Amino acid sequence: MEWETDRSLQLRMAATLGLIAVLPLAFTFTLTAALNYVVLPMASEGGSTPQIGYDPLLVLALTGIGIGLAAVSGDRLALNSTGAQTVSAEEYPNLHARLQRLAATADLPKPEVAVIDSDAPNAFATGSLRGGHTVAVTTGLLDSLDGDELDAVLAHELSHVHNRDATVMSIAYLLPTLTYLVSKTMFGLLHVLSRVLIFTPGHGGGRDRDSGGRAILVVVAAAVVTITVSAVFWLASNVLFRILSQYREYAADRGSAAITGDPAALASALAVIDGEMAAMPGQDLRDLDGGAEALYIYSIDTPLFDDEDDTIADDLLSQELFPASHPPTDERIERLQELAGDLET
Repeated sequence: MEWETDRSLQLRMAATLGLIAVLPLAFTFTLTAALNYVVLPMASEGGSTPQIGYDPLLVLALTGIGIGLAAVSGDRLALNSTGAQTVSAEEYPNLHARLQRLAATADLPKPEVAVIDSDAPNAFATGSLRGGHTVAVTTGLLDSLDGDELDAVLAHELSHVHNRDATVMSIAYLLPTLTYLVSKTMFGLLHVLSRVLIFTPGHGGGRDRDSGGRAILVVVAAAVVTITVSAVFWLASNVLFRILSQYREYAADRGSAAITGDPAALASALAVIDGEMAAMPGQDLRDLDGGAEALYIYSIDTPLFDDEDDTIADDLLSQELFPASHPPTDERIERLQELAGDLET
């Protein structure tokens, strides 16, 4: 079949990759400056203030290495983090046959097939610059869908393969993952430190107490500054990442309709998935996530910091100003129904 190139998607992917290459340098510069001019002067007793330095070329080199690793092995990381297991045609003959038929229709090589043991109905496609792609589906999806609806979901994932956005998304998640890990680590350290400060009585007096108090202040300030800078860059990079993610889902929905010729089947499949995912326990969704939230056909709404208590970060992410990783399901279904109507006329 002939594919119509989505120039807008290509431009968005190129812009995202360009920003992903630059943002780590901006993140390092901002964090270093904040530590040098906000935190380290607190450690000085009137003498010279120490400075933290960094090599921009080294940061760019490490960024290049990180992007290269993500491009080469990002697909394996996504599959491993979600517990996806590659399955043979003997194990899942119907699934392999469907994917083979749809791939032939789309004039694409048949991807590998992986299955995730989860009741949550979902699916994603991933790939790397090594070549080859994998379509992963959950056991919950196979239990919930069949016939044209299952074909429509598989065609949606094949559209991601054709558009090459599965590989780009693996690379694009590099910075959000990095800043998320930094901010979450510092959040944990600050949490532990706060408990130590609360339950540890003060000792000594005079100069020792002043030095101890200054040391505690510096540590707390460093943690707060690091969390703040990391959170700001995580939010910025994730907004960029999620905007790309939203657009690519619309593009894959259109691709599914092109492959199957039946946009109503995908609209019906999304409605089924929406109903079942809404009833899934939060823990099941966290187990399914594995850091691959934006890769799935349907959003997994899990908190950033999966602590027992609500956090400011979670409250912030719940606001309408922060874009979701996926477009609204109702809007996707409406667009597919309109497309179905256009095909009928």
